[in-house]
Amino acid sequence: MKYSVIGYLISEGFKNVFKNKKSTFSCLGVMCATMLMFGIFFAIAQNINHIVSTVEEAQGMQAFVKQDATEEEMIQIENQIKNIKVNDALAINKLERVSKQQAYDTMSERLKETPHAMDFVTVDSFKESFIVNVTDLSYSSNVKAQIEQIDGVVSVRSAERTIETLLSLGNGIKIFTLVILVILVVVSLFIISNTIKLSVHARRKEISIMKYVGATNSFIRAPFAVEGVIIGLASGLISILIICLGYNSLANKFLASSLAQTLKTVSLLSFGDMVNLIIIVYIVLGVGIGIIGSTISMRKYLDV
Repeated sequence: MKYSVIGYLISEGFKNVFKNKKSTFSCLGVMCATMLMFGIFFAIAQNINHIVSTVEEAQGMQAFVKQDATEEEMIQIENQIKNIKVNDALAINKLERVSKQQAYDTMSERLKETPHAMDFVTVDSFKESFIVNVTDLSYSSNVKAQIEQIDGVVSVRSAERTIETLLSLGNGIKIFTLVILVILVVVSLFIISNTIKLSVHARRKEISIMKYVGATNSFIRAPFAVEGVIIGLASGLISILIICLGYNSLANKFLASSLAQTLKTVSLLSFGDMVNLIIIVYIVLGVGIGIIGSTISMRKYLDV
């Protein structure tokens, strides 16, 4: 296709946008609303996933070793834990050895408000242990079972209920976000296809003449596809600017709140951490919805 033809089709698409100002602006408004809704849900989902991932990293299981384990046995147990695999992949993300003295000091710190609680407890009352963090929470039960089989390990403590809750929460967020995206795409398709349908109906005589003189369906459809893409991309750009301003304002307020000070381990993603993915999603949505919407709205007039 020659550049002059491409230029003509694009210019016609822009003309269509400004010819039907009322329908274009109404469509733009509704598209912005749907994209803003998706952006809000997306930002919330990304932050919840981030928080879940942060909590996941802190969910270590603790493997206690027999009381009289020698240094050689401790090194052997440590190496065995490090080399645990699930589905032929190393499953251990982090391994920390906890000595008897460290366990004693930790317990003393926890009970410092309780007088004489540690009076009859000595360092030798504690067992040495390993705190184990897995690469994927779904590996937890498998890893725990393998650690329990290691000679010298007497028990393994893990927060199984917390892990199951985190896994369920993560999966639920992914499904919910996907459902929201599908709903918004369907709504956007309906809106933009009906908007373009009004433009097509207004130019039905012109389309009939173009078909009569031999214009192909693709040639006739292209300007309307460009119109749909312009509306979609414009909606995405406006939505990104609004979300950026709103998100940064709300994030700063949250980080300055007493709740954020209490939950010191919880942090929010910056808008910069999400913006690239949001831009990609909006471009795909804008272009895809514009092209599909124009195709749907023109089927009647092109007899395809």
